[in-house]
Amino acid sequence: MRRAKQILAVCLGVAVNLAASAQTATPASRGELLYTTHCVACHTTEVHWRQKKLATDWASLDRQVRRWAGNVGLAWTDGDIVEVTRFLNSAHYHFATPSVTGRGPGHFTPGIALAN
Repeated sequence: MRRAKQILAVCLGVAVNLAASAQTATPASRGELLYTTHCVACHTTEVHWRQKKLATDWASLDRQVRRWAGNVGLAWTDGDIVEVTRFLNSAHYHFATPSVTGRGPGHFTPGIALAN
């Protein structure tokens, strides 16, 4: 009986830890969802690591996202472009991000896009 209580206590501890870790999982960002829905079919991660990549800083990455969204006919808003650019930058490029609001690097107000 004592052994059964020990096993039950261990199982409950594992279950609590699993539940806690499931709750702390970060949901996908809007930029990641847009990218995986519309872009990942043609763009493997290799395209972001190739030697002759066209994105060399934040502004050029933003231009490439805008260009391809237009080429494919996506009706993305400026906010969508910023979100996808932010996702790609955090996942692959790690360029310095400009401040749009003046509150520090990489802080954007929703709906504001970067000027090219």
